[in-house]
Amino acid sequence: MSLKGAQKKELRAIGHSLSPVILVGEEGLTEGLIKEAERALKDHELIKIRFVGERDERAEMIAELAEELDAEVIQTIGKMGLFFRRAKKPNPKLSNLLRNGFN
Repeated sequence: MSLKGAQKKELRAIGHSLSPVILVGEEGLTEGLIKEAERALKDHELIKIRFVGERDERAEMIAELAEELDAEVIQTIGKMGLFFRRAKKPNPKLSNLLRNGFN
């Protein structure tokens, strides 16, 4: 899912106004959390997730979650991670991409 620089820039701009849909707490990446992130990505295609913990621990969780979800990490800033994965059949009412005119 190799994105070009301009596409990533556009996704970061869309992601800027998004609120986190998931909070990864002290328990880390649980099965339920991964299922919820999977559902959110399927519906919205671009989601923001907030992580707690130390910097190294957060970086590990972000990488592991991206791998589990088969998603691309567009950006990480502090405790936030912006995840992207195209839906096979995006819902125009839910997709953050379609609502913002992303190609």
